[in-house]
Amino acid sequence: MFDYDEEAERYDASRGGEPRAAAAADAVLGLIPDGTATLLDAACGTGTVTRRLAAADLCVIGADAACGMLRRAAERVPGRIVLADVRRLPFPAASFDAVSAIWLLHLMDDAERAVAEAARVLRPGGVFVTTVDKAASHDVGSDIDAVMAPRPRRTARDRPDLVASYAGRHALLPAGAASFRGHGQGRTPLQAAADVRRGWYTLLPPGEPLTERLAARLEQLPDPHVPRAEPEFRLRAFRKPGPPR
Repeated sequence: MFDYDEEAERYDASRGGEPRAAAAADAVLGLIPDGTATLLDAACGTGTVTRRLAAADLCVIGADAACGMLRRAAERVPGRIVLADVRRLPFPAASFDAVSAIWLLHLMDDAERAVAEAARVLRPGGVFVTTVDKAASHDVGSDIDAVMAPRPRRTARDRPDLVASYAGRHALLPAGAASFRGHGQGRTPLQAAADVRRGWYTLLPPGEPLTERLAARLEQLPDPHVPRAEPEFRLRAFRKPGPPR
């Protein structure tokens, strides 16, 4: 996993910036019920999505475990950011009307713990919204994907059926789905080659023969500076039973 304190320096610029954040926030807002007043943005990162959720007349708290990310989030959402591990949230049960977790579960070996905590802090009638299958979102059927097809893969921790099973074990019911575009994240072959070499793919260690072969093949693709199609990220929503308070 990346060092997200270090990654904070380039995070927004390398991941679609404000257009992607706007698309993500709009998709989240479309899945939460009317009357939602309070929302926890778990693993809020640099706060680009958090700020847009707060602008929608919601009382929003952002939580993240990376201090480097939080420094930027605190500039965007002053007074609304806390340092916290999403697996051990520092809030009482039934504290929020909604919880969002965007681009989180794919990073976690124990993703179910994050879902369990979201369920715990939700009020009855509240909704948990999370991205699913993030890695697959980047497979857009391009020539880059064809080159990378032989790479070793591990089971996605945020596969939709797994996330649904985590939610079900913590009494959360399916409540909708949405998607949004990863604006500005269409990769060029040269960007993809650089990502391969710097360890972006966790099962392709930098300097290994397969890593170098794949990077070299990417660099040989036509139009190496031209971005391929942008990813389409998917969201799932889950509702905590009971009437809203």
